[in-house]
Amino acid sequence: MKDLLDEKPDLLTPAQFLKGVGPQRAEVLAKLGLKNARDIVFFFPRDYRDLTQLTSIRDFEAGPTFRLLGTVEEIDQRNVGTGRSMLGVLVKQENEYVRAVWFNQPFMAKQFKQGQRIVLTGTAKSRGFRWEMTHPQVETLVDDEVPEAGLQPVYRLSQGISQFHMRKLVQTTVETFAASVDEVFPAHLLERYDLLPIADALRLIHEPESPENLQQARFRFAYQELFTMQLALAIRHASVIQSPCPALPCDGKIDARIKRLLPFQLTTGQQAVIDEITADLSRAQPMNRMLQGDVGSGKTMVAVYAMLVAIANKCQTTLMAPTELLARQHYQTITDLLGGSKVKIGLLTGSLAAAERREMLRAIEAGEIDMVIGTQAVVQEKVCFDRLGLAVVDEGHRFGVKQRARLRQGSREPHYLVMTATPIPRTVAMTLFGDLDVSLLKELPGGRQPTHTYVGVEQKRAQWWEFNRKKLRAGQQAYVIAPLVDEKADTVATSAEELFERLCSEELDEFRVGLIHGRMSADEKIDAMQRFRSGETQVLVATSLVEVGVDVANASLMTIENAERFGLAQLHQLRGRVGRGKHPGFVCVYSPSDTPEARQRLEAFASTSDGFELAEADFRLRGPGDLFGTKQHGLPRLRVADLQSDYEILAQARADARALLEEDPALAQEGLAALLARVALRYGDRLQLGDVG
Repeated sequence: MKDLLDEKPDLLTPAQFLKGVGPQRAEVLAKLGLKNARDIVFFFPRDYRDLTQLTSIRDFEAGPTFRLLGTVEEIDQRNVGTGRSMLGVLVKQENEYVRAVWFNQPFMAKQFKQGQRIVLTGTAKSRGFRWEMTHPQVETLVDDEVPEAGLQPVYRLSQGISQFHMRKLVQTTVETFAASVDEVFPAHLLERYDLLPIADALRLIHEPESPENLQQARFRFAYQELFTMQLALAIRHASVIQSPCPALPCDGKIDARIKRLLPFQLTTGQQAVIDEITADLSRAQPMNRMLQGDVGSGKTMVAVYAMLVAIANKCQTTLMAPTELLARQHYQTITDLLGGSKVKIGLLTGSLAAAERREMLRAIEAGEIDMVIGTQAVVQEKVCFDRLGLAVVDEGHRFGVKQRARLRQGSREPHYLVMTATPIPRTVAMTLFGDLDVSLLKELPGGRQPTHTYVGVEQKRAQWWEFNRKKLRAGQQAYVIAPLVDEKADTVATSAEELFERLCSEELDEFRVGLIHGRMSADEKIDAMQRFRSGETQVLVATSLVEVGVDVANASLMTIENAERFGLAQLHQLRGRVGRGKHPGFVCVYSPSDTPEARQRLEAFASTSDGFELAEADFRLRGPGDLFGTKQHGLPRLRVADLQSDYEILAQARADARALLEEDPALAQEGLAALLARVALRYGDRLQLGDVG
């Protein structure tokens, strides 16, 4: 495989030895990450300038880029200060005029002569009764020469190199080196997937002859990038499900026993998801499934059902939460739910006293605990299960090979169920979680109270607090959310500590107000939540610490300050903390920001309570990186493909990758070596795929 990963020597030619570069320009190129010929060949344009249309001056308007053909009428060069100059060229088109201006570029004057035909490309501004273009691009024409047409590439630049010189460098380098780039797709896959060969695609993405050419070239590279990713994820998925695993069937008797323990009837959506999960559990191959559920859809009940199936098959099970606060809430909820059963439940977190921890570890290893609920403490090296059948991971954290290895017993894997309360846009789910089967839970249980959402107006804030006081006096409870723990010198955002002090002495001074944030100790956070849950505290001032899993049925009010600092998905999670009992929920978001983006996001939040719809809206507005922190998932950033616009390419690449692996599980057919080398090089370490070649 090493030979396959080595690039041909000429592609590694240092940039300084390329035509027209040299040592000084090589330093400038290095700032752009362009260190050799291969870097430059794959330095794709960030945009294209359309040279196919010529514009009439009559059609000018401020803002867009225009391209016009005209004749030089006057040339005016003058000094405008010490060491400063200005060149003005008046260009006539029929009976209309535009003035082109360049500052501190006296050498430009040599390009022009009166009566000469030129093409100007740039943006126009109205100067009194005349249009003006500052520093436009110039194309001089000889005799009856026709202006250049087509799409002109536009590259990222660094100080010290112009767009003209960058285009020239890339064009020359591509002409010389494109044929040396290895093709990763064998001929039969190029034909099957209707892809341009790599050398042709490189030439056309840098110098497209038409929009159709550009689309073909871009499709080739976007498809390759997404196909490589999806093949890596498919290989990872296959490697997991090939491991031996205990089959955990669920017959009618087990189903009836479990449903007798549940305090209410399952929704149609919950039952459909349970059917998918139990079908996986019944096989002697590890389930590797993600459960996406909207706020309040009943994911925990689905997880409990799956865990009870494992316990009915004489296996242990574990539920891991990202925080101790959420782990303890799961423990309390499930203990109350299964209080009348024989299921033995244990809590394992990092804050347990040493003696408690030793006893819990002993009981788990002896098989005396059926269900272990905890944090990442569950996958520490000293935790040994007697017969683990199912691991449930809450809040969608990628569960890596090392964590899996700690739960494995010999060669046997447990089944895995990953839950997330944050609905994920379909393209992000297929990218970050493409190695998981996905179940969706959208339906809310019957009797769930509606939650009303408002975008607060500062002038009416007093009315909102009066509404809060009325509900609090009637025995209901409220959250007040702030984006920060304490005040910071460089921000105008409201802090939780500042809010707490103000509410205690002003708007809510007649009520018992509590505070919770991430800088508190585990015991302090547990105490603050317990006081709020019991009703001892009527109002809880909090950071986003409470956005997931916190369940206080009597809480019906929520105020969110500086809402522009939260994503739509996060706001939706916070909103899910109210309206969980017999009272309808009321949420009011405030923001000092008046930007169009902030208004659009908050209006979208107030207009719908559908988490999946909001996730797609957040994705369109913010992009994938800000939403889900792609770096934490270990997948490299996409260079060509765009998850917001390339869903169809992604779906095709996913289907093609899975079909290829299904028809050739060993990927042994002729010509796949280079493709497998690319998968290993880009994703092998990140997804712990091993030697896929």
